[in-house]
Amino acid sequence: MFRFSAVYACSVPFILLGLSSACAQNLPGKPIHMLTSEAGGGNDFAARLVAQGLTARIGEQVIVDNRGAAGGTIAAQAVAQAQPDGSTLLFYGSNIWLMPFLRDHVPYDPVRDFAPVTWATRAPIILVIHPSIAANNVRELIALAKAKPGALNYGAGASGSASQIATELFNVMAGVKIEKISYKGNGPALNALIAGEVQLAFATPGSISGHIKSGRLKALAVTTPQPSALLPGLPTVAASGVPGYEAVSIVGVFAPAKTPVAVIQRLNQELVGVLKQPDIKEKFINVGVEPVGSTPEEFGATVKAEMARLGKVIRDAGIRDE
Repeated sequence: MFRFSAVYACSVPFILLGLSSACAQNLPGKPIHMLTSEAGGGNDFAARLVAQGLTARIGEQVIVDNRGAAGGTIAAQAVAQAQPDGSTLLFYGSNIWLMPFLRDHVPYDPVRDFAPVTWATRAPIILVIHPSIAANNVRELIALAKAKPGALNYGAGASGSASQIATELFNVMAGVKIEKISYKGNGPALNALIAGEVQLAFATPGSISGHIKSGRLKALAVTTPQPSALLPGLPTVAASGVPGYEAVSIVGVFAPAKTPVAVIQRLNQELVGVLKQPDIKEKFINVGVEPVGSTPEEFGATVKAEMARLGKVIRDAGIRDE
């Protein structure tokens, strides 16, 4: 059956070369399953937005499959063991590649078992506190944490998530000990913060901007090296008492290792095309997320660099998943 969106875009430049059939074979020719974290979270929103755009471009249904249990290891293992034909993808963030530093036994190798496709999005992380906490900036929060060791807690969902790592990095670099309270997902962790069950969180703008505007939460700083255009007026953690601090939420797309290069290249081409669509970019920016769209090589290098930088922090601090 002729599919306009899938074949036309690929075949037109190659018709004169007689390569249209080879080009069309670069995708599996069946629905694509995109595994991501729990329903309702930021990754789920991003995955569904990308899946919708990709479906339109390739003419095959892209199905979002939520598998957020066990810190993402269930989703990662499923993709690592999937047929390497491009029909199963992983749409996830840093907990996938940092989990081997948090646990002794992880059922996959983040470098060996996956083929990077593209860096999909990045987002600043905001340090927020419950309004009952007597701190108006990062320095005051650090002073409070040092004056009352063990009095401050933070909520976290998936182990190894960007929010957890951001908090533990803050612990190390600020010389404080803010204890983790585990919840079944980022949604319950956020509800606990709003209810005052925990005192602070490092969270992405999309999940907390409305609560900041309503006064249910108080924003202290952003975790990017420089002030973020997505969060005007908010100082950085680095400039507010923790020099050198940096933490950004990175999400990308992986395929199983040994997926043919031609398939990876075609998926990359289509996914980057989705991320650069003006309507898609606007929807991401509206929730405080920046679409990226990189080459597979650039994303792979970023993952390895983050593993080296944050893996050392995790080891040196003795951070472990329960």
